[in-house]
Amino acid sequence: MLVELVVRDLGVIDEVSAVFGRGMTAVTGETGAGKTLVVGALDLLTGGRADAALVRPGASQAEIEGRFATGDTEIVVRRVIPVQGRSRAYIDGHLATVGALADSGRDLIDLHGQHAHQSLLQGGVQRAALDRFGGVDTVRLESLADDLRAIDAGLAELGGDARARLREMDLLRHQLAEIDGAAVSDPDEDGRLDRDESILAGAAAHREAAALAVGLLGADGPVSEGLARAQAALAGRAPFVDLAGRILDASAEVADVAAEARTRSEAIDDDPAALAALRDRRQLLAVLRRKYGATLGEVLDFRSQAADRLAGLEAHDERALSLERRRSGVSGRLAAERSRVLGARAAAAPRLAAAVEGRLAGLAMAAARLDVEVEGDAGERVSFRLAANPGHDPLPLSRAASGGELARTMLALRLVLAAGPPTLIFDEVDAGLGGTAAQAIGRSLAQLTGEHQVIVVTHLPQVAAHADHHVALEKSEVGGSVVVGLRALQGEDRLAELSRMLSGSPQSASARQHAEELLSGASACRHG
Repeated sequence: MLVELVVRDLGVIDEVSAVFGRGMTAVTGETGAGKTLVVGALDLLTGGRADAALVRPGASQAEIEGRFATGDTEIVVRRVIPVQGRSRAYIDGHLATVGALADSGRDLIDLHGQHAHQSLLQGGVQRAALDRFGGVDTVRLESLADDLRAIDAGLAELGGDARARLREMDLLRHQLAEIDGAAVSDPDEDGRLDRDESILAGAAAHREAAALAVGLLGADGPVSEGLARAQAALAGRAPFVDLAGRILDASAEVADVAAEARTRSEAIDDDPAALAALRDRRQLLAVLRRKYGATLGEVLDFRSQAADRLAGLEAHDERALSLERRRSGVSGRLAAERSRVLGARAAAAPRLAAAVEGRLAGLAMAAARLDVEVEGDAGERVSFRLAANPGHDPLPLSRAASGGELARTMLALRLVLAAGPPTLIFDEVDAGLGGTAAQAIGRSLAQLTGEHQVIVVTHLPQVAAHADHHVALEKSEVGGSVVVGLRALQGEDRLAELSRMLSGSPQSASARQHAEELLSGASACRHG
């Protein structure tokens, strides 16, 4: 519910703040005091259109802030309308789009009056309201519709165009043949080929290098001879015994290196044909990588995916037949369920219309006629249409009534349907009325407080008397400018305001007596 509202520099309002409680709150004030601006402020908080002309003269911007409680959670929304530039929106202190503000507002507030965004003007909300009123069960309908969409998606994924499918199959077979023809099995083959090419490409140079090394390190080579002479010179001399031993070890290691170099050299073939074949292989793998993946590992992954896709396409006919059979069964059950839901909605529509018309009769709209139109295979297109006056054809709610008539129609709908956002705002609901009709509207608004917080902007004391809380907008002149304040009324202050609304004079004794009677009667209605 709305807990607190702060409005600054909006129209004639300098700064007003109000704390709202549960039940029904009446907002009153003299003509021009800015009562409708309070509703306009709430409209802006729920994503309504901002206009720089709304900013109070002399101010740089208007600000509206609302604090709402939903269960144990609070949400604070704020709207800033500057004289220059675009408006800004905030949710819990964070910048938000106006769309996000509207989405949030739909769950918090419904404005009934001259506000086109009120939820009951939307076709989807009207359908849900009819279903709720008529107890129409749509769970199976929605489940079958979901099943049909899933089957259709499966058929689309299979590919419905036979020629396109055959073309894709041919391409996949060609790609698989190209990869399989290369017999790629090792994702690290590129590295191995690099090493093999290095050996084959330098075969002659490798052997020459090995021969040179063997000549130097072999038994008759200078390195071996030098080591033998060095070992002989140091042998038997006490200071160099350990070094003589190390030279013997080095001589053995040199002999081993010379032997290994000779063995490896003899294993190197100078084979131009093998080198050419290796280079052809590398070129083939490069082509595969260019087409199917940056590495041979990615090429092999592509091959696996292509094989799976080809298998799926080759099984198309069998899978398509299975899906078509399922589709036929689901479609039949869905058609039957649509017919059932259509019948249930069509049966509930006149009952809802009659219930709302019964409420309208007590709200000074006895001649109004409400039609609930149901169209579509399942009655999914629901439209509330109103003829506010005799002789007129019913029209959609947004086009059929004045602001006051629309607000009263929404009040009647809310009385019948009960469900809706936690806070309901009514503006102009009593336009052009008085007497018993005003009393009926007051009683009807009070009835909504069992399920909702109700805030009504009114100029009728008969309506205001039924409120649990009463706040008044009051004009004053400060520095040559008119400013407006908001004051909570209780006791004598509330009697004075009701007297003013009755007679124009807060001090009128007869008006005061009448005001006391109104409050007493309203209290009896609430507790009766």
